[in-house]
Amino acid sequence: GIAACLSQKILGSLRPIAYVSQKLSKSQQAWSTIEREAYAIVWSLKKFETLVFGSEIELYTDHNPLSYLTKCAPQSARLQRWVFALQKYHITVRHCPGVKMPHADALSRLFPDE
Repeated sequence: GIAACLSQKILGSLRPIAYVSQKLSKSQQAWSTIEREAYAIVWSLKKFETLVFGSEIELYTDHNPLSYLTKCAPQSARLQRWVFALQKYHITVRHCPGVKMPHADALSRLFPDE
C-alpha cells in the first residue's frame, strides 16, 4: 500500500496533523518502485491539497531516487505526467531513511496481501 503523514513544523519539531493510506490495485502493484513511490506523492498531495496548496512543502521520502524526480526528465510517460502535476506545488524533496519515519512506513504496510 501507500501512506503519507502530513506534519507541521512547530518549534523545530515535526508534529503530525493527518494520516492517509490506500491499498494499491493489482495493476498498481506491478508498477516499478519509483512509479509507486511517485504515485504516493501525487496521491497524498491531492488528498491534502486544501491544507498545503500555496505553502512551502518539505517532502520527506525514504526512496532516494525521488529526490531527483523534479530535477531531470523521467523516461516513463506516467512519471512525466506526475512530475507535471507536481509543478503546481512548492516542493523540496528530502531523503530520510524509513526508520526515521515509522508512522508512514507502518501505514503503508496495513495491506498484507500485496
